Amino acid sequence: MLGRDPRLVVPVGALDQHGPHLPLGANTIVAKHVASELARQVGILRAPTFCYGVTASGGPYAGTAGLRRKTFHRALNELLARWEDHGVKEFLVVSAHRCEPHLEAILMALTARATTTVFDLYHIDVSDLLDEDPGLAHAGELETSLLLHLAPDLVRLQDAADFVPEDRALRRYTRGRVPTPPSESRGILGRPSLASAAKGQAVFQRYVDTLVSVVAGSAPRTGDEQTV
Repeated sequence: MLGRDPRLVVPVGALDQHGPHLPLGANTIVAKHVASELARQVGILRAPTFCYGVTASGGPYAGTAGLRRKTFHRALNELLARWEDHGVKEFLVVSAHRCEPHLEAILMALTARATTTVFDLYHIDVSDLLDEDPGLAHAGELETSLLLHLAPDLVRLQDAADFVPEDRALRRYTRGRVPTPPSESRGILGRPSLASAAKGQAVFQRYVDTLVSVVAGSAPRTGDEQTV
């Protein structure tokens, strides 16, 4: 397959809490499913999912665990270098984790000859498919809808509770390079009560269609240019 198309899709996740109603690693589940569908539709190889990224400490929420940016960057660099030795000429990295140091580490990943193209799913506009602003939420309508579509057996809606802080607290959260919901939020920012599997399916399809339109229309490249 690499002889026919030397591109490799690399899903990258994070082990981050998402309130009492969503599983740890919800970001990983989203990235894995989008990457798998991208690889299937375009007909290229997909690497196993890298399940750990850069996260906040987790605060009062047990289970959150991540790597330092330098460690994460080095691990990803070493993996890409090994795959480059096997003939990969372009890496298509798919991530779904809203954390600046995490994304910066991925964008800095370089190989000797191959190109690394980074797709940050949460930068794709899906606001027309949702009722709340997806950029201001965590474990809210967006992620709850995606998990209801992709892994409904892992969602416990009976434990979900809307939490919309006053403007000052919300701005403090969204300004953070490593956003951490306040302790009284139970790990939720936004309105998971607005979520539905139908919305999740529409968002998932938007993600896949966006990536496929870029990847299917481009030939494998070489070099070290990186794009989002």
